[in-house]
Amino acid sequence: MLAPGATTTQPIGTAARPTLRFLTCGSVDDGKSTLIGRLLHEQNLIFDDHLAALGRDSKRHGTTGGDVDYALLLDGLEAEREQGITIDVAYRYFATPRRAFVVADTPGHEQYTRNMATGASNADLAVLLVDARKGLLSQTRRHAVIVSLLGIKHVVLAVNKIDLVDFDRTVFNHISASFKEFAESLGFKDITAIPISARHGDNISVRSENTPWYQGPVLLEHLETVDVEDDRETKPFRMPVQWVNRANSDFRGFAGTIVSGEIARGDDVAVLPSGHLTKVASILGPGGEVDAAGTGDSVTLTLADQVDVARGDMFAAVRDRPESSDQFAAHLFWMSNERLLPGRSYLMKIGHRTLAATVTDLKHRLDIDTLSKLAAKTLGLNEVGVCNLSVASAVAFDSYADNRDTGAFILIDRYSNETVAAGLIDFALRRASNVHHQEQTVSRAARSGLMRHKPAVLWFTGLPGAGKSTIANLVEAGLHARRVHTIMLEGDNVRHGLNRDLGFIESDRVENIRRIGEVAKLMTDAGLVVLCSFISPFRAERRMVRELIGADEFMEVFVDTPLDECIARDPKGLYRRALAGKIKNFTGVDQAYETPEHPELHLHAGRGDAETLANEVIEALVKRTIV
Repeated sequence: MLAPGATTTQPIGTAARPTLRFLTCGSVDDGKSTLIGRLLHEQNLIFDDHLAALGRDSKRHGTTGGDVDYALLLDGLEAEREQGITIDVAYRYFATPRRAFVVADTPGHEQYTRNMATGASNADLAVLLVDARKGLLSQTRRHAVIVSLLGIKHVVLAVNKIDLVDFDRTVFNHISASFKEFAESLGFKDITAIPISARHGDNISVRSENTPWYQGPVLLEHLETVDVEDDRETKPFRMPVQWVNRANSDFRGFAGTIVSGEIARGDDVAVLPSGHLTKVASILGPGGEVDAAGTGDSVTLTLADQVDVARGDMFAAVRDRPESSDQFAAHLFWMSNERLLPGRSYLMKIGHRTLAATVTDLKHRLDIDTLSKLAAKTLGLNEVGVCNLSVASAVAFDSYADNRDTGAFILIDRYSNETVAAGLIDFALRRASNVHHQEQTVSRAARSGLMRHKPAVLWFTGLPGAGKSTIANLVEAGLHARRVHTIMLEGDNVRHGLNRDLGFIESDRVENIRRIGEVAKLMTDAGLVVLCSFISPFRAERRMVRELIGADEFMEVFVDTPLDECIARDPKGLYRRALAGKIKNFTGVDQAYETPEHPELHLHAGRGDAETLANEVIEALVKRTIV
């Protein structure tokens, strides 16, 4: 997961105290920012000038009438103050004589759930707020599920605004019981329910006289005493390599932060995913060379042997290594407005390594309200699912349940560069260890030499009715006359066999092109020139096939025919039926077509007849010395 966007420095005199990292979460307007602001005020951590400014801001932006609105201490963005909501994650540091704290105030609005997940990624405890008047909401449950998935085992259920229900014990007991029943399967170690009023300070730092029926700890007391001991130091040694340090030609060190365990000079280590074994020659810390280092230390290791180590590799304990695989099962929290499309190629960032990844199978989606498992073909914004992933090459990892630092990753959209998902690895798939590359006697180069021409993929793309298949047929005929070995894959034809199980929704279109790309790759291995005629409406999939085949052997041919002309042609009568609402998900009518940005060949329909355009393609192949 992503690290918090801010760091803190402990004041002198608090270094020995165990620091607690916690977050406040829950639905929108449940009082998260007000709670932290009140807590800071009661600990006398607000300077007089800040308090005076807070009073002025409360009159302008506040929602508490004439009272001080403590939420404004945390909601610093102008948009937050105008709307009265938290948008970004705000980090605050404070300390009491018993403990030091780092608190993340996270947004409750569904639109900013991804920010809440960021704040939770490094927390030890979650304070989950519930409005006593509203009870448990879907967003409350969603935050509880995310907190559980991210490995937080300690939860405070803060039933806020208890004053607005007249400090009713029955209301508190009902909310507390309902949440504990809901969270029974989430794996929390402890759930402490506390009735509070963040606005008036009831049960925040001191016990409230308004709740004589409540005998548990007040919030601050619980935060000061809860045991959230970090067990990373007792776990096996792990250190992802962040940087290869070549200070000079005689020095080669590997820098990173130890995320678990400890290491000493002379220890044996494994380099993953390669599996090479070596010894630690020296350990360099911020102050110079040291004999040993432990969890949380940023160090540079030098090795006794000249082993190939790159950024993104991992040093690990020899006798207790992480798994290494290119396929695994994971929980996925989807963060984008663009839906997950299984089969689409994304970028995975895991540790300090970035590589291509594909969701090969979405097992189920989690119903946030009931925690039941629902069949699903895709995930939408803020949905959680369990899926299988395949990555371009093997990566080293632990399951997230065993190590939060080495079992987490994010997915990035390859076109927009947007972070679309956070992932938590569950386990490696057995199939990954059972499948191996088989060496072949006849090489790819030998097959190509027999053909006496280079292999290539000509990818014809354009709107339905643009003339792709007509031109591709003429190109194939021209190449055949030149004794070029070809094969043509056409959209309708493959749906009669290979892809007959696929429809035309986005996820099926993605899978359709993924399969065609794999088939085209096998055919180029056989030395053929493969002509592919597919609408292929999405840039991401066309880019995926290009990367699979290789830029030297891939040529995108954009058959650019205006939509009006395609509709006028309508050779199969499909536009007429789509415009009448009889066909859904039809490209050019109710499904968008993403035009190529930099095709190798741009064929304008009005520039010539089909034979002329086909000759342009053949001439381009000759110029590229493919034929």
